[in-house]
Amino acid sequence: MINPFRRTFLFGTAALATATTLRRASSQAATQPVDFGAKLNYPFAVPPLPYGFDANESSIDAQTMQLHHDKHHAADVSNLNAALKDHPDLHDVALKDLLAKTQTLPEAIRTVVRNNAGGYANHTMFWQVMGGKGGEPTGDVDTTIARDFGSFADLKTAFNKAATGVFGSGWAMVLMDGDGKLSLVARPNQDAPLMDGHQVLFGNDVWEHAYYLKYQNRRPNYLTAWWGVLDWSRIGERYAAGRADTLSA
Repeated sequence: MINPFRRTFLFGTAALATATTLRRASSQAATQPVDFGAKLNYPFAVPPLPYGFDANESSIDAQTMQLHHDKHHAADVSNLNAALKDHPDLHDVALKDLLAKTQTLPEAIRTVVRNNAGGYANHTMFWQVMGGKGGEPTGDVDTTIARDFGSFADLKTAFNKAATGVFGSGWAMVLMDGDGKLSLVARPNQDAPLMDGHQVLFGNDVWEHAYYLKYQNRRPNYLTAWWGVLDWSRIGERYAAGRADTLSA
């Protein structure tokens, strides 16, 4: 029988070794460009992070990023591919079109596709908009936020309120229409706006797995910190792709 003090030491040592390895691997990862119009269809694959796991360390710890990306997002992929495996007529359907036709899918796979294709789309967006240094938006995004929300400060206040108000699991997102007009929405679970034909400019995941290791039940603290790791340059690219109707998730 292992002495309980030795067990604690061994577990602590293992955790420290894992964290050290994760930091080393993350620090070697360079920021990569994102193909916002990449075709996303069966068989789906977890998109690689465009930065290291530790890129958001000031707000989201590397372990949470690794678990969220490699485990939670991977589960969406596995479940979605399993649901579509025996439906070859859906294999060439792009992700956003698959979500748009959720209500007409065979009943046996409808809920699985809704949840996991939604999770796939939402998380793909989520990885893309982070890895930056926060600050304030620039260019067309800044101008449009001022036009549609009054100011960036007003948007942040409204966004954090919407995200705090999500009961249980879900998302807060800024949507954009074809004319570039922005709006704010909170969605439960993995309900993706693409199901309703809406494009997402950026959004935050308020499922507990997105923040619990670092913040426990302090969701408002997580929401405040998250603004500090947004990449406004990449969000600007998402805005341009959305206006051109080439945004795939």
